[in-house]
Amino acid sequence: MRATYRRELKAKELLEKLAIETFVPMRNVIRVKDGHKYKSPEPAVGSLIFVRSTKRVILEAKKSIPFLQFMMKKENDMSVPIVVPDSQMEQFIKVTETMDKGVLFFSPEELDLKKGVRVRIHGGLFDKIEGIFLKVKGARSKRVVVLLQGVSAVATAEISPDLIEVIE
Repeated sequence: MRATYRRELKAKELLEKLAIETFVPMRNVIRVKDGHKYKSPEPAVGSLIFVRSTKRVILEAKKSIPFLQFMMKKENDMSVPIVVPDSQMEQFIKVTETMDKGVLFFSPEELDLKKGVRVRIHGGLFDKIEGIFLKVKGARSKRVVVLLQGVSAVATAEISPDLIEVIE
């Protein structure tokens, strides 16, 4: 879903009060205040909030959270809400929860996934993650990209080649 005007953390708080499961991908940003540097967590993808519930429950919650909107996709000439499969969401969460500075976020349109190869990581921080191994903008080496179709993509930090298995 989207929370307009970067109110994803407010939407998360309100949804969690209604016992609705949510996830907002976060990253650490270095800030300076009074001459001191500190890490400050902030949403990694503006306005994006993942919500796990039934459509009926979400529609009821939206009545009290007017700035929360469905992300839509075209399907058979109709606009329908985007639904992310649990397995993709679990992989995406595993990569983004590290809040590692080497993790890069992209919109799906920014990447040419046809140039990559499907892989699985064995060992390390990203053990069992599956994605596309390719060169991404802003990185020196190839990364494993986990894609949520039509929503977002995240590239892992650098991975040792001996941890990668081609799975096609």
